[in-house]
Amino acid sequence: MFDLFRIVENRRYYFILSLLVILPGVLAMIYNVITLPTHTPWRLSVDFLPGNRFEVKFTQPVSEDQIRSAFQSFGIANPAITRLGDPAENVWQVRTVFIEGERAQQIRNALAQVAPLDDNSTQIQSVSPTVASQVTQAAIVAVIVATVAILLFIWWSFRRADHAFRYSVCAIAALIHDILIAAGITAIFSALFNWEIDALFLTAMLTVLGFSIQDTIVVYDRIRENLTRRRGESFEAIVTRSLLETLNRSLTTSLINIIVLTALLLFGGASIKQFVAVLLIGMISGTYSSIFVAVPLVVAWFERDLWGTRQRAPQVAVAGK
Repeated sequence: MFDLFRIVENRRYYFILSLLVILPGVLAMIYNVITLPTHTPWRLSVDFLPGNRFEVKFTQPVSEDQIRSAFQSFGIANPAITRLGDPAENVWQVRTVFIEGERAQQIRNALAQVAPLDDNSTQIQSVSPTVASQVTQAAIVAVIVATVAILLFIWWSFRRADHAFRYSVCAIAALIHDILIAAGITAIFSALFNWEIDALFLTAMLTVLGFSIQDTIVVYDRIRENLTRRRGESFEAIVTRSLLETLNRSLTTSLINIIVLTALLLFGGASIKQFVAVLLIGMISGTYSSIFVAVPLVVAWFERDLWGTRQRAPQVAVAGK
């Protein structure tokens, strides 16, 4: 009979659940690579691509054709036009190739001729090809540096435990799990609702990494303590005990964060909703992976039994030096 709290013993069910959540996101990323003009897993915002983004709010209803005509009069044949929010708000986003500042202002004036603009809610963002390339490179470097730093930190912190490097590798595997879930769901929303990733997406992902690894380290630290206190017990028993001892703390902390993020998602401004949604997805995934992925993976590696289906004598834990 399945017992929710026999986490390590029932790890195959949790691993399968993770795969079922990750797979649709991976398929969505592949679909986006094939179908998007940029051939990227997500729609990229102006932060990562050379170009301009016009976000305009009209004070009266306008049609997409009217907006398109205004851009075409300046020789921009295929601007990407998207309505934002409630149609009654008359807010539109237009993505174009890179346009110099003076010409962009002329286009804004042309849009004002279509219908009066709300100056407080109208903005133009532009990124040159050089800046876009630098931002993309910086994003890649930031993720790589953060991952390597986490790997080394956990290895150093648990260097006295038996097979310390395994803890690091399993923690990184859990981080990859969280990245794939957050990135995959974003890719699905990108395909269905035209979501674009921007610099805030990178901020959200790095925040998720930090939160997830924090929970994982708390459990790892309790395992290290129990390895010394309970010499002679099986490794699986010690890990299960450590998980249950830290479960309340992990779930309580996560629940508080999830409540706050849900409130922001429901009542916050439209400009931060996507950022908050990615954070919320990452928080839920990070909490799950710390308990149901990172730690069971350590046991699976120790026992050389990924799915926990083989019948074998319990492996006695080694506390290390």
